[in-house]
Amino acid sequence: MLPRWELSLYLLASLGFHFYSFYEVYKVSREHEEELDQEFELETDALFGGLKKDPTDFEWSFWMEWGKQRLVWLLLGHMAVSQMAMLLARKHRPCILMVYGIWACWCVLGAPGVAMVFLHTIISFCVAQFRSLLLSWLCSLLLLSTLRLQSVEEVKRRWYQTENEYYLLQFTLTVRCLYCTSFSLESCWQQAPTERASYSFPWMLTYVFYYPVFHNGPILSFPEFIKQMQQQEHCSLKSTVCILAVGLGRLLCWWWLAELMAHLMYMHAIYSSTPLLGAVSCWTLGGLALAQVLFFYVKYLVLFGIPALLMRLDGLKPPPLPRCVSTMFSFRGMWRYFDVGLHNFLIRYVYIPVGGSQHGLLGTLFSTAMTFAFVSYWHGGYDYLWCWAALNWLGVTAENGVRRLVETSYVQDGLVRFLSPQARRRCHAALASCSTSLLILSNLVFLGGNQVGKTYWDRIFIHGIMCLSFLGLHKKIPTWVALKNRRLFSHSSGGWKPKSGCWPSKFFQRPLREELVQASLLASSGCRQFLAFLAAYGCICLSPVFSCV
Repeated sequence: MLPRWELSLYLLASLGFHFYSFYEVYKVSREHEEELDQEFELETDALFGGLKKDPTDFEWSFWMEWGKQRLVWLLLGHMAVSQMAMLLARKHRPCILMVYGIWACWCVLGAPGVAMVFLHTIISFCVAQFRSLLLSWLCSLLLLSTLRLQSVEEVKRRWYQTENEYYLLQFTLTVRCLYCTSFSLESCWQQAPTERASYSFPWMLTYVFYYPVFHNGPILSFPEFIKQMQQQEHCSLKSTVCILAVGLGRLLCWWWLAELMAHLMYMHAIYSSTPLLGAVSCWTLGGLALAQVLFFYVKYLVLFGIPALLMRLDGLKPPPLPRCVSTMFSFRGMWRYFDVGLHNFLIRYVYIPVGGSQHGLLGTLFSTAMTFAFVSYWHGGYDYLWCWAALNWLGVTAENGVRRLVETSYVQDGLVRFLSPQARRRCHAALASCSTSLLILSNLVFLGGNQVGKTYWDRIFIHGIMCLSFLGLHKKIPTWVALKNRRLFSHSSGGWKPKSGCWPSKFFQRPLREELVQASLLASSGCRQFLAFLAAYGCICLSPVFSCV
């Protein structure tokens, strides 16, 4: 354990990086408010004293709009029906919840939407009867690919009057694809007839149409769902009310924090404005990165927190909620603890079946690559998603390589011999900063696209490395000037010295003086730029690393 004063220093430094960089983002948002309002039509409401709101985060605006319209009422209806079924018809509660889920789907997606979900479910169930893993995966990928076909998209758009209804259907089918895949693969793995009894079409419909996770997840595998649904435990009224009150209180706090961030910092609008993003200071650039990933974290606390609360009220155990990204310092940790349901799905149904880590180094690399390729394709298969997947594959591969190297007996003996436990923790934090920087970069590519990632790569990494080289320029000024003015200087073992008769009168000649001033200004500018680079780099990657010491 590190000294208490050192831990306190790290905590204060982390909080300082966070709050000061957020303040810089707030100042830029206020300075360019009119410009951003004209370009992106900022919304005005009375929630925070008339402050304008950044509406350019599509996902947050989309789900908030649907929540105000119908989804909140349908989720409350699910809670009421589930509790009534628990009291009056516990044995038939799964069937009742299935019927309610189908009805709720019809309310928001209409008959065409219900028909599409039924079609995907029936096709997956029929293919699962062959009990072939290859056929089940081909079926899942084929159904997923139909969501990307332009001709099919045009047909779906004609079913609805607004784009939001079409996008809700697309999101729903995308998530349902994982649920159908889970059922199909689990059905293929079951051998005993007694185990296959639960893998019937009614149970699949109950699993697919379970409404709290119907539109946006989180992901729950079929064995976990069926086991918990069949072994329902009755909760007392007092415990149910307590779970509901605490859950609603947390959801309101998270929703309020997300809205506050959207009102104070226009990070999404700034990201959408390439010229403005390229002109802001390095402090602001680092603050934008932190604000973007933290807003994404808080957003999914709300989007996953609502179904998780309803699942707990139903007696089910939901996947853990995302862990704060400011405590993430590795690619493995990000995937393992942010979307736990998706991580479990990828490990169980993609990584292990492909081979996992049981077939040597090349097998591990191939299994990891296939896992990230699938998750990229499932998210949409756009160019920036493939770039994001490649960065994650490289990051996970590098981390595994370093971990295997450090775990060797030779390196372990050296670390124990030459470094104290406290020093080893500090070295771990220093190495983690490299991984964290690439992790934040990959997240920015995922959230903002390739252009945002390129801006950060150029300004933080490439420009920062150039600033490092400028730091040593002041030591080379005499050599640089002397080489250009050999008639005034001579070189010896002691370095460059002025020739006799040429110093100091000729030293102050105008051309030479201008060169010295130019070189000095260049070195001074490099130092200032390097300090700005350190500020942005600290905002992006050093503050999360403090959690690992």
